[in-house]
Amino acid sequence: MKKTIVFNLLFLMIGLHLNAQVFEVRFSEEVIKEDFSGNVLLYLSKENKAPKNIFVGLELTPVFRMQVENLKANEAVTFNDDAISYPVALSNIERGTYYVQAVFDLNLHGDANIGTSTGNIYSEPIRVHLDKNFKTVFKIEANQEVAATVFNETASLKELRVSSKLLSAFHNKEMFVSAAVSLPEGYYENPKATYPVVYTISGFGGNYKYYPGKGKSHIGNLGDQPAIVVYLDGSCSEGHSTYANSDVNGPWGDAFVQELIPAVNQKYQTNGANLLHGHSSGGWTSLWLQINYPKVFAGAWSSAPDQVDFRNYQNKNIYETEDMFYDAVGNLLADVTIAGRFPVISAKDFYRTENVIYRGSQLRSFDAVFGGYDAEGNRIRLVNLPDGSINKNAIPLWKRYDLSLLLQANWNNLQNDLNGKIRISVGTSDNFHLHHAVRLLEEEMKKLDANMEFTYYPGDHFTLFTEDYKKDGVAFLTECYANWLLENE
Repeated sequence: MKKTIVFNLLFLMIGLHLNAQVFEVRFSEEVIKEDFSGNVLLYLSKENKAPKNIFVGLELTPVFRMQVENLKANEAVTFNDDAISYPVALSNIERGTYYVQAVFDLNLHGDANIGTSTGNIYSEPIRVHLDKNFKTVFKIEANQEVAATVFNETASLKELRVSSKLLSAFHNKEMFVSAAVSLPEGYYENPKATYPVVYTISGFGGNYKYYPGKGKSHIGNLGDQPAIVVYLDGSCSEGHSTYANSDVNGPWGDAFVQELIPAVNQKYQTNGANLLHGHSSGGWTSLWLQINYPKVFAGAWSSAPDQVDFRNYQNKNIYETEDMFYDAVGNLLADVTIAGRFPVISAKDFYRTENVIYRGSQLRSFDAVFGGYDAEGNRIRLVNLPDGSINKNAIPLWKRYDLSLLLQANWNNLQNDLNGKIRISVGTSDNFHLHHAVRLLEEEMKKLDANMEFTYYPGDHFTLFTEDYKKDGVAFLTECYANWLLENE
């Protein structure tokens, strides 16, 4: 009887495997000359005609991954139910018509999004109809290479790429710290004039190459004083570096302070005043840099920063919760909301998507900055999959980057250099729950009698950048610059 049951189970499993939907993916020898070892991804979408370009996590679409060793040109990697998958195995995918693309991830240049990483090999989109005929085999050839984004310099906007000895030594390959430098009007007509520098950092997914042609910056003038604006590039292979020294990403903070800033000062007419501004992940970056290099920077305006107190990380207290997917009564937790209240994308879906798209996405980016490695060299991540439980081994690592804990523990040593230098502004209905963490930090700073500005504006993560919002933030940086001038007379 037992043998019969086992036989039937094996027959059923084999039958299911044979009836799985199949895609055969190859690469052309014209685009990869050597055998390929690594990850191959298959993206499907009913709406997006170029599904490889999805914004991971904010666009939930079927995606699948296979890992291969020494795959030769024109040999096929077969995508079936063996593939790592989201949301379901290929055989269970919703029937219908899809746009499909495949990507071979070479990860050559440290770009974040796998589908648009420079040098990666991809297929042109094809349109397929999935029905219940599992005998159909869809053949895909990857024969295109993602081209590098070209930075178009102008007279007043320059690209600066600094070869980093610190990052290159860490990663054992040449690495750069790069930026776009926006020069103020009249810069070339006044060769003896010097200017403060405002370093601005974009949010997740931003890139300094996106700035050309976007018009005049709202932080280009500090009152009557024109400023040089340097747009930093937060993008790295794991997502956003946040310019924090990291066990995974390497010494980005030190590379910025010790290598990029001196290069800016050497090449351009600066006066030694450095200020910071950033939004979202860039907002967290501006705080991290101001706190860790307090004598280097004269002030930081942090806009809607990523979680500044891990007692509210994605709306959960990582120090107390056991489950990042469900609340106490079994409801799915939302990582993304409308107006901070109405759920759009659950934490469970976000993490499960990122389990397939394994690098360069938002939550994996946090893991890379805050996490690390175990004794065997395996990555220590905050959330265990597939169940969504907290990995307690990650907590000590993450505590190093909890800005609230960092300030509380070191305020006696930091207060002389930080008082009056930090402004945090956030929307009252942030889509990612970030206003809750800001309020927690404000409570702790009040206990310390810290001189920090906390301001809350109507709006969410994307709608709070009104003219008044920008005016108030620039006014703060202008005041910080005035204080710097007094201290450096």
